[in-house]
Amino acid sequence: MKGLTAIDGILVGHAARRDSLTGCTVILCEGEAVGGLDIRGSATGSTEWQVLAPDHVTDRVHAICLAGGSAFGLEAASGVRSYLARKGVGYPTAAGVVPLVPGAILYDLALAKKGAYPDRDLGEAAAKSATNAPVAEGNVGAGTGASVGKLFGMSRAMKSGVGTASVELEGPFAGVSVAALAVVNAFGDVLDPATGKILAGARTAAGARTFAGTAASLQRGAQRRTAPFGQNTTLAVVATNARLNKVHASKLAQMANAGFARAVSPAWTLYDGDVTFALSAGKAECDLMALGAAAASVLAQAIARAVRLAAPAGGLPGLGEPNR
Repeated sequence: MKGLTAIDGILVGHAARRDSLTGCTVILCEGEAVGGLDIRGSATGSTEWQVLAPDHVTDRVHAICLAGGSAFGLEAASGVRSYLARKGVGYPTAAGVVPLVPGAILYDLALAKKGAYPDRDLGEAAAKSATNAPVAEGNVGAGTGASVGKLFGMSRAMKSGVGTASVELEGPFAGVSVAALAVVNAFGDVLDPATGKILAGARTAAGARTFAGTAASLQRGAQRRTAPFGQNTTLAVVATNARLNKVHASKLAQMANAGFARAVSPAWTLYDGDVTFALSAGKAECDLMALGAAAASVLAQAIARAVRLAAPAGGLPGLGEPNR
């Protein structure tokens, strides 16, 4: 599946320190893109989000940077800016271009090697690698150290990673595409959006292949001592080749989050820093409600693929093929 790069003008690149189980993922917008944002989590880490606000002077962004490393990983976005500035890409000013690169981070420090955070060099490497080829999924980029199902601690969690999906609309909207990319590092479980069954999440015991069910366990009063505050996050980007303004781009991000709720249980907890970006990178005409319905569907698929394709790593089991 080509995934997010099914949208013309959207490039994706990954870079990782595999031995350290951390990395970053960069989405480049050739020719710029209108951006929007929806924040649902309670433990977000971010940079340059204000440029996505409707009242900001510019209505374009040049890239999105997603990184591990918790707050330390915000440095990766500086490498993306440096790369774009050398290419002459950015907001024009009297002193030269200034690339606008909103970014967000996830907490992968439970698996990542201490001190091995995504930095400027890794951000630049991810930007340099960005192409319109089918997007690599699983244990790549910002998903290298991602995990899910952490109610009972890491000993009962599972490996996750990056997933992506896309769809082309039909009928009067033929030629319009919507795509999503998700880096899934959720506190809760990931569900099959078609059946509602748990694909990956908190297990009944270390080494077990059965699931405890995070939402049900919480309702039964499960203790949360082993789930420290703010150490989980799912980051998502939805994109379309339809023409949107900033207000409508943010509405697209909001509607896409219906898919989030289909695929993560429980979603948007106090322990997650979930955020969804939206990008409009085209001029096709389409009804916003149709776009939102499609975005919810592809985001749910992307989240599910993030665990289906994640290989075992860091002592955690995964559903994907082991890395060789």
